[in-house]
Amino acid sequence: MNDDPDSTGFASAAIAVAVRVRDAAWHRDLPEVESLVRQAARAAAAVLSPGVPGANGWAEAEVSVMLADDAAVRALNRDYRGHDTATNVLAFPGIEMVRGRAAGPVAGPPLLGDVVLARQTVRRAAAAQGKALADHVQHLVVHGVLHLLGFDHDTDAAAADMEMREIAILASLGVADPYADNAVEPVVGSGGRRA
Repeated sequence: MNDDPDSTGFASAAIAVAVRVRDAAWHRDLPEVESLVRQAARAAAAVLSPGVPGANGWAEAEVSVMLADDAAVRALNRDYRGHDTATNVLAFPGIEMVRGRAAGPVAGPPLLGDVVLARQTVRRAAAAQGKALADHVQHLVVHGVLHLLGFDHDTDAAAADMEMREIAILASLGVADPYADNAVEPVVGSGGRRA
């Protein structure tokens, strides 16, 4: 995959993506974690690019991606969603969004929110699905940012729409359709209240 953002067609968006590695074991599971950080940032930018249907073509926005462990994600899931279990990805919106559009006025570059990934759960799912960890992480970042943009999978129609968006965005990044295999574990994380 080419790491040059200009070659992917979404370099014009001024998307500030902060990626924090909270669990140092990400370095062990993925020694090229700096590459993962770039890929996650590219995935987040791809979700927000002007060419993505419903993404509003944000000229500027901010997203935070945290690479955590299962214990941290379990605590967040319990405290903010009432589910005392780890999950692969959680999204905590910074502003209220409805299908890619702000629900109200937004001053300055919007802080879209935070996407948090659980290392052990993500690693197990990637291995079980026979996928590269970096590709699976990109999928989960795209999924999480779509949640920040107000997309959900609470109905069959909404899930189909969200999957279509994920497939198109990932294809633009050179990542295969994550739903092509019927044995794929569903992405189960969803939005939570911002702390």
